[in-house]
Amino acid sequence: MNNSSRIVKNTLALYFRQILIMLVSLYTVRVVLNMLGAEDYGIFNVVAGVVVLFSFVNNAMATSVQRFLNFYLGKNDMEKIQNVYSASLVIYGIICLIFIVLSETVGLLFVNAKLNIPTGRSNAAFWCYQAAVITTLANIMRVPYNAVIIAYEKMSFFAGLSIVEAVLKLSVAFLLKITHLDKLVFYSLLLAGVSFIILAIYKFYCNKKFEIAHYRRNQDKGLGKELVSFSGWSLFGAVANVANTQGTNIVLNIFTNVTVNAAMGIANQVNTAVYSFVTNFQTAFNPQLVKNYAAGEKKEFQTLVNRSAKFSFYLLWLIVLPVYANCSFLLSIWLKNVPQYSVEFVRLVLIFSLVESLNGPLWISIQATGKIRAYQIIIGIINILNLPFSIAAFCLGANPYWILYIRIALNCFAFAIRVLLSKKYFCLSVRLFLRESVLAPVFIAAASAFTTLLCGKLVSKSVPQFFATCTVSVFVSGILIFFVGMKAAERKAIIEKILRGRK
Repeated sequence: MNNSSRIVKNTLALYFRQILIMLVSLYTVRVVLNMLGAEDYGIFNVVAGVVVLFSFVNNAMATSVQRFLNFYLGKNDMEKIQNVYSASLVIYGIICLIFIVLSETVGLLFVNAKLNIPTGRSNAAFWCYQAAVITTLANIMRVPYNAVIIAYEKMSFFAGLSIVEAVLKLSVAFLLKITHLDKLVFYSLLLAGVSFIILAIYKFYCNKKFEIAHYRRNQDKGLGKELVSFSGWSLFGAVANVANTQGTNIVLNIFTNVTVNAAMGIANQVNTAVYSFVTNFQTAFNPQLVKNYAAGEKKEFQTLVNRSAKFSFYLLWLIVLPVYANCSFLLSIWLKNVPQYSVEFVRLVLIFSLVESLNGPLWISIQATGKIRAYQIIIGIINILNLPFSIAAFCLGANPYWILYIRIALNCFAFAIRVLLSKKYFCLSVRLFLRESVLAPVFIAAASAFTTLLCGKLVSKSVPQFFATCTVSVFVSGILIFFVGMKAAERKAIIEKILRGRK
């Protein structure tokens, strides 16, 4: 199977997965929010955020393991692939120990002393925290198996298991209706159980399917050091990224209350559901980017960078625009009680993700080169600035929206830096990239957004407005993407596929 066909097949598998997961996950949030209430749902989000703060080592190593597996697959060096897998198991065992120590000392002390937990819910918050620690441990231990599956591009299994996980979480949410125990504690502990079930399935599949997925004593002593060294530079970037996301959630809790955390949790759930379409698209592209670079196929590599950035934006825009235009209406249907700030939080997080969709192919490509020291330092500093800037804004009396205004501005600046570093590391044609992957998407977004929002003002509210804006946004955006955002060869390929499909 050639690269293009493989990418298409993997993308379709991941898209089918995401449609089902999005529907199940959004309904799960509705059930959980209704059963727990805004206060307990806010506690769940902020406490889980503290746990995630201590998983930064895992995030750094995940990038490293995935990169090395893809790189040596591109070189077809099976001995190295086996050594990378075995070394990663040892490293992740050490990471689990570090995580337990940090979360049960510094993290637990922070939850008890600093978080703004409502009176009478401290005990529930403690058990919620312990369950989140267990859940995160399971997620850490499954990273090597997940990396192998993605590196070998077995996206059908990856998609199917993700759907099973989403259905199990929905089942947990329904069990809240019949339990007489503390619902927050019950929900947290059952989620931990689901995580270990999924981990067991990952391990069984990889051990049975892939010859390399069996631990053996590593003969290449230098490879473990190479993995750790590579991840060492990723570590600072991982810390900054966690501080940028979960850290700001804690800042919100300190300066506001758990209800605002609930609103941010809802915004993040919507964004995760929407942005996962792009994540799946880029997951299908990423192995090919690294393998093409490792194989020295520079022309195809740069074409993939431009194309994946451009189409990532287009795919996300087709979903973001109707959601943005009808945000208040959608939230009122989805949730029985919409927490304050939710609507604007959702809209701002979606804008952030539009910028992030262009960033994805650039940072994966820079990772493929292995030249990440300066990249991680610069981008890490930019990301971590969100914390002091947000604290300063709150001290000056800013409203909660400013935490996302600052994040969007910093992400735009980080995007410009990534483009310049890409030019330096793998000779990215900045002019071509900006013309194809930035200017065309920005023009399409502006034109279709103006038309859609104008349409929304001309029709009545609620259901008629929803259908009118959705129809206009998809039609106008689709026409502009096809005739302005694509090259002639891309349009020709799409037409040929449609005609072939009809036959």
